[in-house]
Amino acid sequence: MSQNDRAYSEKRDYIRMRLEAPVTLHYDGQEVPALCLDLSSTGMQLEAQSALRMGDKVKVHIASDHNELRGLDAQAEVVRLSTMEDGRQALGLAIISMT
Repeated sequence: MSQNDRAYSEKRDYIRMRLEAPVTLHYDGQEVPALCLDLSSTGMQLEAQSALRMGDKVKVHIASDHNELRGLDAQAEVVRLSTMEDGRQALGLAIISMT
């Protein structure tokens, strides 16, 4: 079942953790700095100076400030996007896998 096929209420059953953390967005051979606004077990919301389209697959890296923790790497798909007034994109990503 795709992310779009799931009922709205089911999408909202997961707790979203608000954070404003710098992340690196990898797509099409590029590394783009981005800001992660929130994170849940199934997705995340980012803001980035990017030119992504619906359905694009990306890799997201959230670095850790602690030597004991590795940080987070996730493969994700763009499931929502909008262009902001300053030209950046607000991106809704569905997490496909985490490593």
